[in-house]
Amino acid sequence: MTLRSLNIGYTATILSVGGSGALRQHLLDMGLIQGALVTVVKYAPMGDPIELRIHGYELTIRLEDAEKILISDPYEGMPENISRRPKAIVPHPGYGEGGKFHQRKIEKPLPESTVLTFALVGNQNCGKTTLFNQLTGANQHVGNFPGVTVDRKDGMIRGYDNTLLTDLPGIYSMSPYSSEELVTREFLLREKPKGIINIVDTTNIERNLYLTMQLLELHMPMVIALNMMDELRENGGSVLVNELEAYLGVPVVPISAAKGEGIDELVKHAIHVAKYQECPIEADFCNESTGGIHRGIHAAMHLIEDHAKTMDIPVRFAASKILEGDRQVLEYLKLTQNEMETLEHISRQMEEETGLDRASAIASMRFDYIQKVCDATIVKPRESKERTRSRKMDRILTGKYTGIPSFIGIMALVFWLTFNVIGEGLKNLLEAGIASLTDLVNGAMITAGVNEVLRSLVVDGIFTGVGGVLSFLPIIITLFFFLSILEDSGYLARVAFIMDKLLRRLGLSGRSIVPMLIGFGCTVPGVMASRTLPSERDRKMTILLTPFMSCSAKLPIYAFFTALFFPEHGALVMISLYVLGIVMGILMALIFKKTMFQGEPVPFVLELPNYRMPSAKNVAQLLWDKAKDFLQRACTIIFVAVLAIWFLQSFDLSFNMVTDSGDSILAAAAGFIAPVFTPIGFGDWRISTALVTGLMAKESVVSSLTVLFGTTQALQETLTTASAASLLVFCLLYTPCAAAVASIKRELGGKWALTVVFGQFAIAWIAAFPVYHIAMLF
Repeated sequence: MTLRSLNIGYTATILSVGGSGALRQHLLDMGLIQGALVTVVKYAPMGDPIELRIHGYELTIRLEDAEKILISDPYEGMPENISRRPKAIVPHPGYGEGGKFHQRKIEKPLPESTVLTFALVGNQNCGKTTLFNQLTGANQHVGNFPGVTVDRKDGMIRGYDNTLLTDLPGIYSMSPYSSEELVTREFLLREKPKGIINIVDTTNIERNLYLTMQLLELHMPMVIALNMMDELRENGGSVLVNELEAYLGVPVVPISAAKGEGIDELVKHAIHVAKYQECPIEADFCNESTGGIHRGIHAAMHLIEDHAKTMDIPVRFAASKILEGDRQVLEYLKLTQNEMETLEHISRQMEEETGLDRASAIASMRFDYIQKVCDATIVKPRESKERTRSRKMDRILTGKYTGIPSFIGIMALVFWLTFNVIGEGLKNLLEAGIASLTDLVNGAMITAGVNEVLRSLVVDGIFTGVGGVLSFLPIIITLFFFLSILEDSGYLARVAFIMDKLLRRLGLSGRSIVPMLIGFGCTVPGVMASRTLPSERDRKMTILLTPFMSCSAKLPIYAFFTALFFPEHGALVMISLYVLGIVMGILMALIFKKTMFQGEPVPFVLELPNYRMPSAKNVAQLLWDKAKDFLQRACTIIFVAVLAIWFLQSFDLSFNMVTDSGDSILAAAAGFIAPVFTPIGFGDWRISTALVTGLMAKESVVSSLTVLFGTTQALQETLTTASAASLLVFCLLYTPCAAAVASIKRELGGKWALTVVFGQFAIAWIAAFPVYHIAMLF
């Protein structure tokens, strides 16, 4: 039978894994190998994908991929949690208390002037960014879903001036499955850091050690950081560090990155191995008992040894990757046709002797060694309280009948609290404070007899323009507060699990929901988060759809016009705008699916992390970063825009101050643009000017309007309710800000960036046209 037929709560042994290509290799790397025990935990609310438990962690795959995995006769229940308790029990080591690791030291260390470069490498969601912050003192964003780090980040290790630590995107193996995983492999192979800090999630050590074994094959100085030892110890588990070091041939240091424990000892080991270039003690993972695998790898090593040396690629690493079918490594080596044919014969002989295909044979060899290591060195813990809590919460949050209603309810609560309760209340307080300060400054300037032009600049320009935007800071901070809680808790990964089947009908994977949800906060990180998607097709589609998710920079526009024109239906208008953005995104996804991006979405393979209590420090840090970013915009882009607009609307072409802004330089210039907007209800030159400034920063639309119109009453007299509705729809959909366009250009290139610029403008105009003319009927 196949894994798809396995009922919930039943366990079976995997007999074979079908399929081909990168997906099959990825499934093998995640532990779906012959002989592994797999249990079905649940199905998604829509019936697909399926959640599995394998090697002690939860993994989700689609039913069509489960159909390709053959299993043995099942039995009810999960595998027993047998404690791997070695005969000689030793006390649990203290944090930072490394083992008794000793190996040959190079007598002459690297010169003092040498910059010690380190790569921080580990699985996704294992605590890399938290450790990076501890080591460097940085405040990089931390989240509880796979793929938080999508680009490399650099920093200096505190207390060691001549060091450079690079935090790389998380990977499960050295066979890259997505673009951000390729970043990590290319960094290690091309830039060759002086040392590697491999962080391992001790609560899920079997899966994490799979990457460790491949890093050891790179034969670079390395130290292993056993993270989350506090959780392992609290649940009755332990690690025999000395024995683990003996098996792996590198220093092993227990730490808790979240609590900052063991960090000093880890740094000392890392500095030492890098300074003296102490490489791992060579260990042959494919010992004689593995038969054909052992002979196959060593035959391949002898054959490619000269090419590997020439290309400066570790020969053991290259041989194992070639035998498992890695085409990129094969291309690196530039082998002759005869050598490639010989390698093919070696691979076929290995398959014949082992009874496994080449990729399965290599994966099984690694997992067999990991099993041996864990049996000898790990005291397996009982089920953690985090896992127990997560299972209980998932009964509701991902349940068959409760998962989707829970998601809708959670998002509705977030928006209600943001726009009607917390955010709106704080906004009103800040508005009152800014108004009082403006009156105070204006009165003081009048009393002091300040020049009328300067007073106009300060009051009508700076205070009215910039102050009008600053008043919306509480709403933005409130929305980010709730989004960060959802992310930090681990719920966003569940949203991807719940929404996969629906998004698949639109031509996307469930993983695309994470970048798009981030896009509700800001389009730029949403676009960057698309790097976690393994398919170029899915990446492009997701990036092009993310701007339709209404970012927080548009909130000031919505709140401003809603308060003026729809005061009694504020929440309804706000929610309608967000829903319209989603609907337009869905419509465009269907169009893309039938035209530019035909084909099937990539398979859905996602690890579900345990729910964790959101860290107050992480949430506060994120809110501070967003507030700081917003204030920097207000003090730079928006401030400059306000000054420019004030100047252009206050002087004519002869640089004489005007009494009627309709005679100004700005009116003359904007008069060419305004007719474009006349058919959709807002052909006033001042509105077209504000929309142009919004291309730099969406918040500038509000500040520009307040400067140009002077009073809200003047704006109300210019626009009708129908015009305001049309303008809101246009602002929702038109060209994203310059920073978002730049991020799209960086990810997809200039051609796609221009497509977004002009395409979204056209879409916004087309959408606003019927809204205006239908609203006119009422």
